[in-house]
Amino acid sequence: MKRRRLAREERDLGRKRPQVGAAEEGSGFFSCLPDDLVVAILCRLSASTARPSDLLGVLIACKRLNRLGLDPLVLSNASVESLAIRATNWSASAHRFLKRCADAGNLEACYILGMIRFYCLGNRRSGLSLMARAAICNHMEALYSLAVIHFNGSGRSNSDKDLSAGVAFCARAASLGHEDAIRVLGHCLQDGYGVRRNAAKARRFLLLANARELAVVLSTSSSSLPHCRRLCSLLRNFWCSTPAGARHPANQFMVEWFAARGGVVVESEGLSLCSYGGCGRPETRRHEFRRCSACRVASYCSRACQALHWKLAHKAECVPMERWLDLAAAAADGAPADGGDL
Repeated sequence: MKRRRLAREERDLGRKRPQVGAAEEGSGFFSCLPDDLVVAILCRLSASTARPSDLLGVLIACKRLNRLGLDPLVLSNASVESLAIRATNWSASAHRFLKRCADAGNLEACYILGMIRFYCLGNRRSGLSLMARAAICNHMEALYSLAVIHFNGSGRSNSDKDLSAGVAFCARAASLGHEDAIRVLGHCLQDGYGVRRNAAKARRFLLLANARELAVVLSTSSSSLPHCRRLCSLLRNFWCSTPAGARHPANQFMVEWFAARGGVVVESEGLSLCSYGGCGRPETRRHEFRRCSACRVASYCSRACQALHWKLAHKAECVPMERWLDLAAAAADGAPADGGDL
């Protein structure tokens, strides 16, 4: 009886031993992988992650993945989605992570951290330097942001505006296909703003910007409507193969950053935000942004934001200043202006 029990226990142990051995073999197999191969795999992973938590999950998996995941080659290939840190999650560790990615040569990290430092943290020199590093390597968003900064003289006085430099940055971003830069360049050529007036080129750039905007609308229904597919293929011949998508993570961060502060840039200084909700850029001095010529209430960092906001909302909201004065006078008299509704 005792001999049978011992034999049964030995058989049970024999069944369990291969499982333990398999686990040890798997662990040993991972430890035998060369670092270069693991780094190559992590580079592909970081370039395809859809959110910051995906990359963070790799870094906290084990000590080896944490060490290799912070390799400069991996960080330099991190996708823009993996760097899309929310303003509510901003911390010193998030700042250090973006700085580490920027030091590794990641252009998106240079741009995002540059925008955060320039507009949110008030570190103008460092933010401008980071954006310049990205712009040197033909980063479209960085080129356009530098154009906006030079047009407005952001971070400096009103007399420090450099219109020719703004046009140069805008032209470079437009040549790379940046939709807002194409629109702003068209308005500059139309108005002779920082460049010699050229009505023919202005119409071409504005038409191109409108065509790209149309391509964005049609791309949502091109899979179901044959004529939309044909029109999208036609628009590709007019430089419209890469229509702009959602707002950039840098703009999303700024929108959330100032929204959490009640839309106040700096208390007691009277600075305002760009009225287009997808921009998030704040003024760096009073009356830096141009106002709507009709209502004098909405303010915009660029003509592109003004055009987008007009189509989305401001066209229905804009009330000329004279109308506001009439309404104020009528309210003081206790009767609606012109006999209409208030």
